[in-house]
Amino acid sequence: MRRHEPIDDLIAIVARLRDPETGCPWDQEQTFRSILPFTLEEAYEVAEAIENEDMKELREELGDLLLQVVYHARIAQEQGSFDFTDVVQAISEKMIRRHPHVFGDASLEDEEAVRENWEREKAAERERKRQRPIGSVLEGVAQALPALVRAEKLQKRAAVVGFDWDAMDEVFAKVIEELEECRETLRTHAEPTERVHEVGDLLFSCVNLARHMGVDAEQALRAANHRFERRFGRVEVCLRAGGLVPGRSVRDEMERLWNLIKAEER
Repeated sequence: MRRHEPIDDLIAIVARLRDPETGCPWDQEQTFRSILPFTLEEAYEVAEAIENEDMKELREELGDLLLQVVYHARIAQEQGSFDFTDVVQAISEKMIRRHPHVFGDASLEDEEAVRENWEREKAAERERKRQRPIGSVLEGVAQALPALVRAEKLQKRAAVVGFDWDAMDEVFAKVIEELEECRETLRTHAEPTERVHEVGDLLFSCVNLARHMGVDAEQALRAANHRFERRFGRVEVCLRAGGLVPGRSVRDEMERLWNLIKAEER
C-alpha cells in the first residue's frame, strides 16, 4: 500500500472544492482559461521571491504554483483527459529521457554538449507528438511567452542547426548596426511602423548579445526594473527631504541625486 503523502491532501482539497454538489461555488465555475491568469501570476511571484532571495516567501509561492498544477490536473481529470498522476509520470519519463548521460549510457563531455542533446531530444519529442516531420526548427515555441524569453528560445533553436554568430565581436557589431538603424529612422522621419520594426530588431539583437554573454535577458531586464524602482524611490525621498517634489523644474537635481545614489550602490 502506498504511503499517504502531503500531496494527497492537496489533491483531495482541490477535488472537494470542485465537487459539483458540496464544493465552493467559485471553484466549481473555473475552467482552464479562467484560472490561466492566476497560473501566470504565480509563476512570476515565484520569480520575484527568488530574485529577493526570500526563502520564506519562495516556499509559499511554490505552494501557490503547485496548487495551480493540481487545479489544472483536476479539471482535466473531470473531463476524462488525464489526472495528476499522469502529469507526474509524464515529466518523470521526460527528464529521464532528456538526461541519457545520467540515467543511461550516453557520454556528454560538457555543459554545451548537454544543452545540444537537450534541444535535439526536444525536437524529436515534438516530431513524435505531431507524427510528421517538423516543418521548422522554430516550430512549437509558445506564442504566449514573454517577448524576451521567446526571442531567446527562437535564437537557441536556430543556433542548434548552426544559424548563429561565431564571435562576440560580430554580436556587438550587430547591436551597433541595429542601434544606428534606429537613429536613422529619426533622421529620416520614418513612418511609425518602420520605427517599431527597427526598435524590435535592436531589442532582438540585445537578447542575442545577452545569450552569448551567458545572461538571461528576461531576468536581466527584471533586475534592471527593480534597480530603477529602488533608485528612483530614493531620489523621491531625497527630494522631499529638501522640500521638493519630482517634476521638470527639478530635473537637474533629480539627475544629480540619481548619479549620487548610483555611485553609492556601486
